[in-house]
Amino acid sequence: MEPFRSEIRNTPSEQTIKIYLSDESLDMKIKHHLESFNEIDFIEISETIAQNRSDENLTVFLKEGIDINKMKASIDSSLWWYFEEDLVD
Repeated sequence: MEPFRSEIRNTPSEQTIKIYLSDESLDMKIKHHLESFNEIDFIEISETIAQNRSDENLTVFLKEGIDINKMKASIDSSLWWYFEEDLVD
């Protein structure tokens, strides 16, 4: 099982990036890790209502004018690095 999955989602007011972790106990650690990105406005930990998903997710809201596709790629890359480093330790 992959350590995380991310997707771009549309809300009524803006696009967000949802991150679903296979280990929800890491929600706060990953939130803290992602807060170092200057392009991120804020991050919420939310309950997931949809079927076939984790019980919780991280919802990433970006600052105005940030390219969501590039940001998703940056977040994914950073999270792969994070989990690879964590597995080595």
